[in-house]
Amino acid sequence: MIAVVDYHKGNLKSVERGLIGVGADARITDDPDVIRKARAIVLPGVGAFTDAANAMRELNQMDLLRVRIAEGVPFLGICLGLHLLCAGGEEHAQGKPTPGLGVIPGIVKALPKVDADGNAYKIPHVGWNSIEIKLQGSPLLKGIEDGEHFYFTHSYVAPDSFATIATTTHSMTFPSVVQWRQSCFGVQFHPEKSSDAGAQVLRNFVEFAHEV
Repeated sequence: MIAVVDYHKGNLKSVERGLIGVGADARITDDPDVIRKARAIVLPGVGAFTDAANAMRELNQMDLLRVRIAEGVPFLGICLGLHLLCAGGEEHAQGKPTPGLGVIPGIVKALPKVDADGNAYKIPHVGWNSIEIKLQGSPLLKGIEDGEHFYFTHSYVAPDSFATIATTTHSMTFPSVVQWRQSCFGVQFHPEKSSDAGAQVLRNFVEFAHEV
């Protein structure tokens, strides 16, 4: 069973449907006991960093997810779910960044509205964009070609780090796929909204979870 973590910030049905569509036994849950027993975990991208992180702490999910990730349970963070893997985030933070899961170092910051050459970009970054694969061989990207397009909708980005395995450019180049150790993944795009390529990413995660 794959637990789709519900932190009470939005509709997670599209992620659940995407996982079921590629053969997963997926269940939306906010129950720590269910998350503790799950074969794999998906943390969807709904809402703002600070609001989600605070809700997860109130629901006793934050420490539990740290433990499960450390145990090596297959984990996939989607959009905000990728951001929450980081040490902290500035979105809706009061003063200093709000702490995240701390799996990946660095702070999640807003996309700039102007690039290094002074060209203006529309923020949020919404629509289809390509990824540039930096590290081949990840099970999450099996069958995905360099330059493949996925659907993005976001205003904030994770910092570049040792975990970055693919990047995308929109006003700046940012991590669009990350992998920590062998079983913890994050994607900036929404695979559940990314047609066949997105379904392949979800299928890869489900198959990986079955094999571990």
